[in-house]
Amino acid sequence: MKVFLADDEIVVREGIRESFPWDKTDYTLVGEAPDGEMALPMIRDTNPDIVITDIRMPFMDGIELCRILRAQMPWIGIIVLSGYDEFEYARQCIQLGVREYLVKPINSENLLEALDKVSRQLADERKTIEHAASLRARTGSDEQLVREKLIASLYSEEAAAEDSHSVLKHLHSMGCNVIAPFYAVVDAAFTPVSKGQEVAYDLSEGSGGVIHASSTRTGSALLVLGDTAEDAEERAYAFATSLARELERTECGEIRVGIGEIVSSPEDILKSFKAARHIRHILVERADDKATILGTREMGEISGDENSPSVISEAKLYMSGHFTDPNLMLQDVAKAVGMSNSRFSTVFSQQTGQTFTEYLIYLRLNKAKEMLKTTNIKSSQIARESGYNDSHYFSYIFKKNVGMTPSEYRTQYQN
Repeated sequence: MKVFLADDEIVVREGIRESFPWDKTDYTLVGEAPDGEMALPMIRDTNPDIVITDIRMPFMDGIELCRILRAQMPWIGIIVLSGYDEFEYARQCIQLGVREYLVKPINSENLLEALDKVSRQLADERKTIEHAASLRARTGSDEQLVREKLIASLYSEEAAAEDSHSVLKHLHSMGCNVIAPFYAVVDAAFTPVSKGQEVAYDLSEGSGGVIHASSTRTGSALLVLGDTAEDAEERAYAFATSLARELERTECGEIRVGIGEIVSSPEDILKSFKAARHIRHILVERADDKATILGTREMGEISGDENSPSVISEAKLYMSGHFTDPNLMLQDVAKAVGMSNSRFSTVFSQQTGQTFTEYLIYLRLNKAKEMLKTTNIKSSQIARESGYNDSHYFSYIFKKNVGMTPSEYRTQYQN
């Protein structure tokens, strides 16, 4: 089980990181952040099973982080940390589906007990999902089936373009509001189909009404709503990545996901679907063992002029010039190359085989290793010059990735 930690108190983060016996448990700490705003793109990038978050943090507090995670990544188990006098916050957390609530100060025994409890809950839920499809089929209402068929009709050649507006109005009258300024369609194929469709349906149900699923012969088609074009793109890529990862968790295979272009009118939803379906068909022809996600712009780059500099090359160049900045975040690089956070995270990992976080660590540790080999500079200064404000966190990351402490590495290569 992968764990992510968000807390603005460096003493708390250091205590959990250094004092908890990670190596002796079934858990690994994959990242940490001082507030929810910094944590969110890192959580999307590192894909943890469990998030531990403080309630009171600057910029984006734990409540807002929990609300976003529940909507976009509902399978993540959340453990909240707070002061003993914050009962009202605790009540809100319970409403947001938080699994465990720990009052500071905490110790390793309390934390391990909470992690084990949440881990068991997640394991049980992942087993239950296999039986949910048949249960829903037996208890599903006629209205639910009508809604799904109406949404599916938006992707049909048989439905005239002018009918799309009436379909949306009909859905709205049924309490399913799919009228939005912008749309995108995600077309996904996977095996086994029925099991994966249940995963897609559950994820869309947890989206807060901005993503709607319908079944196809080979998987699911998902209608993504956006307030702006950027919003629709962000949601489409975030959902596609989340869907692929959750399908892998539930042992689905042959996962291929195409993302259609962003459109601004209901009659163009079919156009977005066709683009997504076309991309997904191409991905099937290039089948390999890994889940694959591709959008229209990435498809254009692949089939276009190969001599033009790729966005990923630009991103790596930008990172090579800024990785020593301890405040460098995924959103900074995404902005520099003109991508939304989710699209950049998806495309970067898809094309490089590494997440943004993994590549950033790679750059920083390469610099640190070179300095440890060739200088006698203190480890704390090397940490700062490699992009880490916290020397203890630097030592933790170094040992986790290299297999020895910085001082052990220096001894080995300087003697």
